[in-house]
Amino acid sequence: MPNQAHWSARAKRIGIVALLYLGAVAVGLGSAYWILKKAAWMNPSVEVGAWRANMHAGSLDAGMYTRATVAVNALLALGRDETMYFVATRDDAGHSLQSQCNYRISGTPPAARWWSITAYADDMFLFDAPNGNYSLNGSTAQLNAAGDFSFTTGPVAQGESYWLPTPGRRGLLLTLRLYNPEPALQAAPQALQAPSIQRIGDCA
Repeated sequence: MPNQAHWSARAKRIGIVALLYLGAVAVGLGSAYWILKKAAWMNPSVEVGAWRANMHAGSLDAGMYTRATVAVNALLALGRDETMYFVATRDDAGHSLQSQCNYRISGTPPAARWWSITAYADDMFLFDAPNGNYSLNGSTAQLNAAGDFSFTTGPVAQGESYWLPTPGRRGLLLTLRLYNPEPALQAAPQALQAPSIQRIGDCA
């Protein structure tokens, strides 16, 4: 009959197999969650400057992954006539946006009833903003004589009239939302006058 050492070795093997199985499940679930978090802009249908958009989000043409992304993030749920979403994860030079870097975002207000630009960390949560600024929008934007806006993001203020704090050292994502965009922009999203994203100096 099997002795105690035999059963101990068998139990050990079963434990190792169980741990490997659980590890595989965790990796699978983690990678699926990451894909659902990123899918909407990993496969953009429109790219304008540093900004990307998935025009299938919120439409009947949305595929399985886009629909799942909408369910997970609850950020891209409306149709194009109500809201258009553009996302930037890189600056104009093509470098990945980082919270420890300072950026100047500037441009012309989009052709929409209302708009906003929000800074998110790479986990899609808002940054801790002691000054209470989490986004710039059509109400808070101060336009210059040419009708353009300009603001900065980063760990420290850069002297602009409006600043979105992004403390820490992690990825940064900017989301441009257009509420009730004009029909011409709905028909041709690539005609968007995309805001510029330029890094200011060296990163902290």
